Amino acid sequence: QVPLVESGGGLVQAGGSLRLSCENPGGTFRNFAMGWFRQQPGKEREFVAAINWGGHTTYYQDPVNGRFTVSRDHAKNTLYLQMNGLKPEDTAVYYCAASRDGTTIGSIVQAPPDNLAWGQGTQVTVSS
Repeated sequence: QVPLVESGGGLVQAGGSLRLSCENPGGTFRNFAMGWFRQQPGKEREFVAAINWGGHTTYYQDPVNGRFTVSRDHAKNTLYLQMNGLKPEDTAVYYCAASRDGTTIGSIVQAPPDNLAWGQGTQVTVSS
């Protein structure tokens, strides 16, 4: 069973909105921190947003702060990323990630990639 399954990507015009979802069937990571990363064309994968295990603490990378909102629903074992005010530079493959053993924001932001479980990615394309 795939542990993290993303959905919600697509094509949107600049200024528009999308909501990404990341389902964790079985709730394997319900008690751990989770987050979102993205890989823009020709660039390395970068951190976007993180949320602690309880859902009460969030952290964002500067380019998306104030436009994106990360949240989680423990009842549905699902992580979300609400993206508003999208810009062409937000075009990327977006990846959901979960800490294998940490509950805090730091266990996403500072974790080596091998310490995280990854989804398969979902493409977001923002046209100008």
